[in-house]
Amino acid sequence: MSTARGDAAGGGRYGEAVFPPGQAGEGERIDFGALAYDDITIARLRSLGAGPGWRCLDVGAGTGTVSRRLLDEAGVASVLAVDRDVRFLIGRDAPPGLEVLEADITAPGSVPGRFRLVHARFVLMHLPERERLIAALAERVRPGGVLVLSDAVDLTSDRTPGTPYTEVMRAMWRGLLATIGTDVSRVPSYPQLLRGVGLTRVGAEIHVPPLLPGSPISRFWADTWERSRAGMLATGLVDGAAVDAAVRYLDSDDCAALSAGMLTAWGWKPEDAPR
Repeated sequence: MSTARGDAAGGGRYGEAVFPPGQAGEGERIDFGALAYDDITIARLRSLGAGPGWRCLDVGAGTGTVSRRLLDEAGVASVLAVDRDVRFLIGRDAPPGLEVLEADITAPGSVPGRFRLVHARFVLMHLPERERLIAALAERVRPGGVLVLSDAVDLTSDRTPGTPYTEVMRAMWRGLLATIGTDVSRVPSYPQLLRGVGLTRVGAEIHVPPLLPGSPISRFWADTWERSRAGMLATGLVDGAAVDAAVRYLDSDDCAALSAGMLTAWGWKPEDAPR
């Protein structure tokens, strides 16, 4: 998740202005997200055929949980795990077939080669020039291969009942947009964007993990709010007491809310595409 640069109007970047990998507990926060989403991600990648013989690219690999499960469970031939900061990848035992590359995917030519699977989760939502980056990732897909993109979709709206959770989530999205440029408003357009770069057999789905006391997704949001608290308070939508109340709400039996969903979209490069 600490993938590449994401420039906001004020010059902020994911991994620097907010969520720096060197901050204590950041790897654990990423792993809470992995616990909430990895099963659905791996199930989708395997259903798309990821398996023996596949050479894969995992963009924004974070702590490497998806890369490792592709090797251990799907049995793919190799995974190139790419991140702008790879400290969470090189500090763990590497299974056979795992390659690690420290690179900024917004830089042209930063990732060499072509792959049967190109996967990016919770990456593009933090980055500008999304259409250019989708086209660049599609170029890394070999003919007959598949590009899979997953990002967050905000399920709060003006009609969502007001709770401590919804108030703080709205402030979080506003604050992240202002500080590091995170923008989830265009995530529902991913299927059309994949078609726009020439991919076919495009599909999409949304997964919403349940918010339950002590669950990985609830702990992920509590940690995320704490690390992005300054930007949230700067919006004027919430104060510190509201953030604290939302954290308590997440860990209570009174919690009745929808987490942000994860939209996953995929598209295939035609076999007769230029090599």
